[in-house]
Amino acid sequence: MTLEVGNLAPDFELKATNGENVRLTDFRGKNVVLYFYPKDMTPGCTTQACDFRDLHQSFTELDCVIVGISPDPQEKHEKFIEKYSLPFLLLVDGEHKAAELYEVWKLKKNFGKEYMGIERSTFVIDKEGNIAKEWRKVKVEGHVEEALKYVKENLG
Repeated sequence: MTLEVGNLAPDFELKATNGENVRLTDFRGKNVVLYFYPKDMTPGCTTQACDFRDLHQSFTELDCVIVGISPDPQEKHEKFIEKYSLPFLLLVDGEHKAAELYEVWKLKKNFGKEYMGIERSTFVIDKEGNIAKEWRKVKVEGHVEEALKYVKENLG
């Protein structure tokens, strides 16, 4: 399967913060903003999650579900949700299976060290399960507003 806009989004099954296993196909019939982020409780990831929280109602009005994915364990996700009142599911991708399917598990460099990690990325998936839009190497500031604008103008 080639990961391209217009193609069917790769399906996966991951444990969610509601305790259930969730598949991407569970959301068929709704638009989905699927965002991959590196780590709970870090400054950029917290800002991004809170931006999605603050615009959650606007996405909901467009029949759009927000789903966040990181390698963090469920307990850390639950603390993140509780601390910042996040109204959407976070999925546990500890073995980075979904991250690899979406080609966001990358070699990163920080302070001269190389390591594998999540490249902050967002995918909009339409009601039929196709990738409608993707953003890679996301810069947090203004990104959630841009994603909302895209959904409103193209899928709303």
